Amino acid sequence: MHLLTIFATESDSSGSAGAAVIQLGIFLLIPVAMYFLLIRPQRRRQREQAAMQSSIDVGDEVMTTSGLYGFITGFDGDIVWLEIDDNVQIRVARAAVQRKVDTAAGETAVPSDDGSGKGAKIEPGTHAADDAAEH
Repeated sequence: MHLLTIFATESDSSGSAGAAVIQLGIFLLIPVAMYFLLIRPQRRRQREQAAMQSSIDVGDEVMTTSGLYGFITGFDGDIVWLEIDDNVQIRVARAAVQRKVDTAAGETAVPSDDGSGKGAKIEPGTHAADDAAEH
């Protein structure tokens, strides 16, 4: 008799067993989705950033994570010497270099006076020498 009650109980709970399998599938799907949507793209960006930081060379114009633009003048281990103005050099960590500036596409950041009296503003693609020749 116990055998009949076990089979009867199993046939009644088959609907809830299907729901449990679906819930288990969802719980297994969440980490897989997180991997493909969050972890994998972040690792790809980290690899690209590390490759860019290892490929920078003396003479490249770069932007740091704090927004400073400058030309690389030398390396000292993990420290980069960055020339931010004529005869003004600062030391920054190599990891602080966020990206290379594409000077071929005219993407530079050199201060120029716009004549408004509010100080210098940064205009991409302009050079201080050109502004001095105009005044």
